[in-house]
Amino acid sequence: MYNLLSGLRVIEAASFVAGPSCGLHLAQMGAEVIRIDTIGGGPDYTRWPVDDKNQPLYWEGLNKGKRSIAVNLRDPRGRDLMLDIITAQTGHSGLLITNFPVEGFLSYDVLAQRRKDLICMRIMGWPDGRPAMDYTVNAASGLPFLTGPAECETPVNHLLPAWDLLTGAYGAFALLAAEKNRQVTGRGEEIRLPLSDIVASSLSYTGMVAETLVRDLKRERTGNDVYGAFGRDFTTRDGKQIMVVAITAKQWRELLASLGLETNISSLEKELGLSFAKEAGLRFEHRERLFPIFQQAISYIDFTDLAERFDRRGVTWSPFRTMYDAVRQDERMFAGNPIFESIDHISGHRYPAAGTAATLPTAQRGHVRGAPRLGQDTDAVLADVLGLSEQAIGHLHDQGLVASQEDQV
Repeated sequence: MYNLLSGLRVIEAASFVAGPSCGLHLAQMGAEVIRIDTIGGGPDYTRWPVDDKNQPLYWEGLNKGKRSIAVNLRDPRGRDLMLDIITAQTGHSGLLITNFPVEGFLSYDVLAQRRKDLICMRIMGWPDGRPAMDYTVNAASGLPFLTGPAECETPVNHLLPAWDLLTGAYGAFALLAAEKNRQVTGRGEEIRLPLSDIVASSLSYTGMVAETLVRDLKRERTGNDVYGAFGRDFTTRDGKQIMVVAITAKQWRELLASLGLETNISSLEKELGLSFAKEAGLRFEHRERLFPIFQQAISYIDFTDLAERFDRRGVTWSPFRTMYDAVRQDERMFAGNPIFESIDHISGHRYPAAGTAATLPTAQRGHVRGAPRLGQDTDAVLADVLGLSEQAIGHLHDQGLVASQEDQV
């Protein structure tokens, strides 16, 4: 982590991926992020993946570097205590991440009555308040009919919660933008960020919406073929599957040179009366002619030899591998990646955990801090944020309004 946001206090009242990943990004850049959960844990506390003893690996991943307080949110007095924490004036505070509904005890009107300059990042499903998750907004986008093998006739949802993760990252950006504006104007904001709008805007930014409207095009599945350029999976002589991509003219040139295919491709260009080097889209349009040429060349070469050729020429490629093998074998991505650090986790396991994905070459990367146990910081947060005495905190425990980690074992 880095200390770029040191001194900034953010309250997180959110579950699953989008909201917690938003808080995670801020925590790994140095903000103090306090996660508020109901006693016993929210709906994501035991979400898979877990270990073989049902310890929360999911929780460990998304809540690194945060503080945790457990409050009885079923009791109106507990909800009132939550509001006190969110709207407290101590420190550089007044920032909230939540996926609670627009209406209710965490509505912006209720929050603003207590603190007018509060900034609330509200993660939503649909703009009208209807619930959604990554897998449902993806289904609504049309992308599942473009995902999977070309011969597949059924929709295929993706595995990675990409829209959740994009929403979390965009949410962190928007929250900091609102905070910068507050420093100038003194004004608070409610930012509503629906998953569906992240989907819609992303498809618009990448030209897919325009393509559908302007060209009246119903795009078909292409499997592993890279749309609008040259790219596909190939198999080496010893049966290894690889992915090769050539979008730029340089990538195309080096790929041809690595396989000795300049003459073959030149002959095809003369036959067709075109230049593949000048126009990436032509490589896609004529892929049925190109792919067999490349597959034949690659099928005569063993993986190790091919890897040496590709790397020497700077070809853009990668072997296909299982996640099991990638995590254990890929030095660049996992095993030897400096964003990872081996730490002890609350599950009792010690394994490498990722810090911030961004690297500041001129700054010292701080140590990765693990996720807290549920309620680990309850008493400290009540003292630090609300200034409560030990006696007052003890009274809240006696009333069953808060719980420490010991109370929930």
